[in-house]
Amino acid sequence: MAEPTPRRNEPRLRPAPLLFEPAEAAADPEHFFDLESIDDPRALLVRATELTHAFRAAADRAMEFQAMAAAQLADPRRFDRLTAADIAERAEWTEDYAKKMVEFGRDLMRGGEGGVHTD
Repeated sequence: MAEPTPRRNEPRLRPAPLLFEPAEAAADPEHFFDLESIDDPRALLVRATELTHAFRAAADRAMEFQAMAAAQLADPRRFDRLTAADIAERAEWTEDYAKKMVEFGRDLMRGGEGGVHTD
């Protein structure tokens, strides 16, 4: 699993919307967000780049939520708190990575790193 990469002073880019594909299209291994139907290489590059940015932004955002969940689960004020080892097992991480994610999540919840804010 990749290490979290906290971003400082970076504006959050708005990715292209990810549209869900119909089940029959998703079942076709050659079909991917209708990219195979784009004949113009310039248009294909633009749309593929938009999707790349959207997936990266989605992955970054999901990782921030993972970190916040890990921090909440490890909160010593919770009677049912989990250890870093327990969190690592549930998320399929190493224990060291779970500890880093807990700290990253705590920082995000405090409002640091320009990430998600919870109130």
